[in-house]
Amino acid sequence: MDEKITPAKRLQGVINVPGDKSISHRSIMLGALSRGETEVENFLMGEDCLSTIRIIRALGVEVLVDNNLVAIRSDGLEALREPVDVLDAGNSGTTMRLMSGILAGSPFYAVITGDDSLRSRPMGRVIRPLLEMGAEIMARNNNLLAPIAIKGGNLRPINYESPVASAQVKSAVLLAGLFAPGCTTVIEPNQSRDHTERMLRHFGARVAVDGTQVTVWGKPGLTGKKIIVPGDISSAMFLIVAGLIVKDSEIVLPNVGVNPTRTGALQVLKAMGGDITLHNLREINGEPIGDIKVRSSGLKGTEIGGAIIPYLIDEIPVLAVAAALAEGDTVISDAGELRHKESDRIATVVKMLRAFGAGVEEFTDGFVVHGANKITGAVSETSADHRLAMSAAVAGLAAQGDTVVRGAECVHISYPGFFNTLKKLAV
Repeated sequence: MDEKITPAKRLQGVINVPGDKSISHRSIMLGALSRGETEVENFLMGEDCLSTIRIIRALGVEVLVDNNLVAIRSDGLEALREPVDVLDAGNSGTTMRLMSGILAGSPFYAVITGDDSLRSRPMGRVIRPLLEMGAEIMARNNNLLAPIAIKGGNLRPINYESPVASAQVKSAVLLAGLFAPGCTTVIEPNQSRDHTERMLRHFGARVAVDGTQVTVWGKPGLTGKKIIVPGDISSAMFLIVAGLIVKDSEIVLPNVGVNPTRTGALQVLKAMGGDITLHNLREINGEPIGDIKVRSSGLKGTEIGGAIIPYLIDEIPVLAVAAALAEGDTVISDAGELRHKESDRIATVVKMLRAFGAGVEEFTDGFVVHGANKITGAVSETSADHRLAMSAAVAGLAAQGDTVVRGAECVHISYPGFFNTLKKLAV
């Protein structure tokens, strides 16, 4: 599907962004491991999260869906049953990696796979610690790629020093640790997003955090809870950047998650001169939320790298669009993880920006954007990458001339209705 984007004179309105993808995934998984009923409000009905629901159902747990309300009914850690068929994670790396941790702890055999893109993404980083815990695992390419066959159960706790700051790796090990007696600890080089730790506590697990070290106590008695999923800060970021780069704009985004391990992009945009304010800050089910107000602003280039990268890795494509319309250069480094996303996001973002006429130089773990305050409309290929498609659409709003986003249907992975939202804001 192609989507035509016409330059906007201004953007204005109040928009409720879809539920947080990371929290939606975890609510289903932990609900399935908890005794009783878990009710999830504002669940993200994107394709990735629906993959998680299908897998949990295939493991014998009842999941009821009514619009954006989901109910999970389970008997706790012992509730999962051996699946009769291969489990399909679709395009969702979160589903595959976190479910691998749960399957490693479950006393049965299962095979989990995904689409062409997911089968090419690195899984060894999750498989290695799960093997160390005692799971029997086989996968393609010397245990690096899916499909992954897992014979779980009888795990032992470990102290695992992860070579990468990855919430998916950390979460897989912590979820496996729920099934192991004693304490399982993960140490990261930098702290990654902490939704799993927060939600584990909410469901009744004992969790200790000391800097970049997280410990979970095994064999907890998890209890079903109510979860209200905040708006997804990653989805909100596309509208925030749009509001900054389109003249005379003002956008309000209520009830957005502002977890400090996810707000790196907000920090960067403020440092670039963005007029972004947070209001009505509060906490629900262990997660901080607030209302975000953004006004159009003159931006200046900056440097993005180091410890902040895990806090904004998913937002780099749209930050690159902001950089193209800023004054001066923006350097993005230490972001080699982008090469292992739905697409090689370093190569595809560079290609996208060049199509819009922006000056950009690629290197191994990032790129330099030469801001010029002006881009021209383009035909943009998405490489079936939802964040690339939405970034191109945002660029098109501020470009001179029309833009066509090819393969735009991929946005349904994380933001169904995204293009209708852009049309609603354009006044």
